[in-house]
Amino acid sequence: MIGVSVALASAIVVGDGVPVPLTASPGDAQRGRAIVVSRQLGMCLLCHGGSFPEEPTPGTVAGSLDGAGARWTEAQLRLRVVDARRVEPSTVMPAYHRLPDPSAGLTRVAPAWQGRPILDAQQVEDVVAFLRTLR
Repeated sequence: MIGVSVALASAIVVGDGVPVPLTASPGDAQRGRAIVVSRQLGMCLLCHGGSFPEEPTPGTVAGSLDGAGARWTEAQLRLRVVDARRVEPSTVMPAYHRLPDPSAGLTRVAPAWQGRPILDAQQVEDVVAFLRTLR
């Protein structure tokens, strides 16, 4: 899929990233961190580990979030949050900002998220802002 421009909710994929922010307001790293550690919203630490002292049992299914801001550009981080399957089709990471589309394989969607993405555009930008701080 890399190299193809595709619209996802309010994101445009170019190459291996989403270069244009999804909102006019910049992301807030503090709000982004709260989303990442939340077991109700982001649920990131169910799979990812990292330096999060308040989370005694982070996940080990996926890589550590430590250093994410050094490994990937802002555009690459944004795509991984919007829809990581565009980068790695076999990932178990949910598409946080992709509208459910049965023709694209998103058929088992929880009722709370039917017809809307898991994270809204500002929440995506907040998470990206936080991930950029992880150097």
